[in-house]
Amino acid sequence: MAHVKLYGRRDVWAERRREASDAVHECLVQEWGLPEDKRFHRFFLMDAEDFLCPQRGESYLIVEILCFAGRSEEAKRRLHRAISARFDEVEIIIVESPKVNWGIRGVPADELALPYRVEV
Repeated sequence: MAHVKLYGRRDVWAERRREASDAVHECLVQEWGLPEDKRFHRFFLMDAEDFLCPQRGESYLIVEILCFAGRSEEAKRRLHRAISARFDEVEIIIVESPKVNWGIRGVPADELALPYRVEV
Protein backbone atom coordinates (compact mmCIF):
# COMPACT_ATOMS: atom_id res chain seq x y z
CA MET A 1 0.00 0.00 0.00
CA ALA A 2 1.18 3.49 -0.75
CA HIS A 3 -0.59 6.80 -0.61
CA VAL A 4 0.93 9.60 -2.64
CA LYS A 5 0.67 13.32 -2.00
CA LEU A 6 1.81 15.67 -4.73
CA TYR A 7 2.50 19.32 -3.90
CA GLY A 8 3.05 21.96 -6.54
CA ARG A 9 1.93 25.19 -8.10
CA ARG A 10 -1.66 25.30 -9.29
CA ASP A 11 -0.80 27.29 -12.44
CA VAL A 12 1.68 24.58 -13.51
CA TRP A 13 0.14 21.31 -12.34
CA ALA A 14 -3.65 21.77 -12.40
CA GLU A 15 -3.90 20.74 -16.05
CA ARG A 16 -1.15 18.11 -15.67
CA ARG A 17 -2.46 16.17 -12.69
CA ARG A 18 -3.14 12.99 -14.66
CA GLU A 19 0.30 13.14 -16.29
CA ALA A 20 2.01 13.48 -12.90
CA SER A 21 -0.13 10.79 -11.29
CA ASP A 22 0.50 8.37 -14.16
CA ALA A 23 4.25 8.94 -14.02
CA VAL A 24 4.51 8.38 -10.26
CA HIS A 25 2.21 5.37 -10.35
CA GLU A 26 4.12 3.73 -13.20
CA CYS A 27 7.30 4.07 -11.12
CA LEU A 28 5.63 2.51 -8.06
CA VAL A 29 4.35 -0.40 -10.13
CA GLN A 30 7.71 -0.89 -11.85
CA GLU A 31 10.02 -0.48 -8.87
CA TRP A 32 7.93 -1.70 -5.94
CA GLY A 33 5.51 -4.07 -7.64
CA LEU A 34 2.36 -2.22 -6.55
CA PRO A 35 -0.72 -3.51 -8.38
CA GLU A 36 -1.85 -1.39 -11.33
CA ASP A 37 -5.26 -0.86 -9.72
CA LYS A 38 -3.92 0.40 -6.35
CA ARG A 39 -3.66 4.13 -6.91
CA PHE A 40 -4.27 6.52 -4.02
CA HIS A 41 -3.05 9.99 -5.08
CA ARG A 42 -3.94 13.39 -3.69
CA PHE A 43 -2.93 16.75 -5.09
CA PHE A 44 -2.19 19.79 -2.98
CA LEU A 45 -1.93 22.60 -5.51
CA MET A 46 -1.19 26.08 -4.35
CA ASP A 47 -1.01 29.57 -5.73
CA ALA A 48 2.55 30.67 -6.43
CA GLU A 49 2.63 32.93 -3.38
CA ASP A 50 1.65 29.98 -1.16
CA PHE A 51 4.33 27.61 -2.47
CA LEU A 52 7.60 29.30 -1.62
CA CYS A 53 10.70 27.59 -3.02
CA PRO A 54 12.93 30.41 -4.25
CA GLN A 55 15.74 28.07 -5.32
CA ARG A 56 13.39 26.01 -7.51
CA GLY A 57 11.64 26.67 -10.79
CA GLU A 58 7.92 26.95 -11.49
CA SER A 59 7.52 23.21 -12.21
CA TYR A 60 9.02 22.16 -8.87
CA LEU A 61 7.04 19.23 -7.44
CA ILE A 62 7.18 17.51 -4.06
CA VAL A 63 6.13 13.84 -4.05
CA GLU A 64 5.42 12.41 -0.61
CA ILE A 65 4.89 8.65 -0.43
CA LEU A 66 3.25 7.22 2.69
CA CYS A 67 3.76 3.46 2.83
CA PHE A 68 4.14 0.33 4.90
CA ALA A 69 7.62 -0.30 6.23
CA GLY A 70 9.47 -3.14 4.54
CA ARG A 71 11.00 -1.88 1.29
CA SER A 72 14.74 -2.29 1.06
CA GLU A 73 17.05 0.69 0.80
CA GLU A 74 17.86 -0.38 -2.76
CA ALA A 75 14.15 -0.45 -3.68
CA LYS A 76 13.81 3.09 -2.30
CA ARG A 77 16.85 4.24 -4.27
CA ARG A 78 15.41 2.73 -7.47
CA LEU A 79 12.13 4.52 -6.85
CA HIS A 80 13.90 7.86 -6.24
CA ARG A 81 15.81 7.47 -9.51
CA ALA A 82 12.76 6.40 -11.50
CA ILE A 83 10.58 9.30 -10.32
CA SER A 84 13.41 11.82 -10.70
CA ALA A 85 13.90 10.73 -14.31
CA ARG A 86 10.28 11.71 -15.07
CA PHE A 87 10.29 15.27 -13.73
CA ASP A 88 12.56 18.29 -14.20
CA GLU A 89 12.47 19.44 -10.59
CA VAL A 90 11.22 17.01 -7.98
CA GLU A 91 11.87 16.04 -4.42
CA ILE A 92 10.66 12.69 -3.13
CA ILE A 93 9.95 11.96 0.51
CA ILE A 94 9.20 8.40 1.62
CA VAL A 95 7.42 8.12 4.97
CA GLU A 96 7.11 4.57 6.30
CA SER A 97 5.04 3.17 9.12
CA PRO A 98 4.40 -0.32 10.46
CA LYS A 99 1.49 -2.18 8.87
CA VAL A 100 -0.34 -2.23 12.20
CA ASN A 101 -0.59 1.57 11.99
CA TRP A 102 -2.76 1.33 8.85
CA GLY A 103 -6.43 0.45 9.07
CA ILE A 104 -7.89 -0.84 5.81
CA ARG A 105 -11.60 -1.60 5.60
CA GLY A 106 -11.69 -1.80 9.41
CA VAL A 107 -8.76 -4.21 9.76
CA PRO A 108 -5.15 -3.47 10.72
CA ALA A 109 -3.02 -4.03 7.60
CA ASP A 110 -0.78 -6.53 9.38
CA GLU A 111 -3.81 -8.86 9.53
CA LEU A 112 -4.56 -8.62 5.80
CA ALA A 113 -3.40 -10.99 3.08
CA LEU A 114 -2.05 -8.51 0.54
CA PRO A 115 -2.01 -9.43 -3.17
CA TYR A 116 1.53 -8.02 -3.53
CA ARG A 117 4.84 -8.12 -1.68
CA VAL A 118 5.94 -5.26 0.52
CA GLU A 119 9.41 -6.65 1.13
CA VAL A 120 11.11 -5.78 -2.17
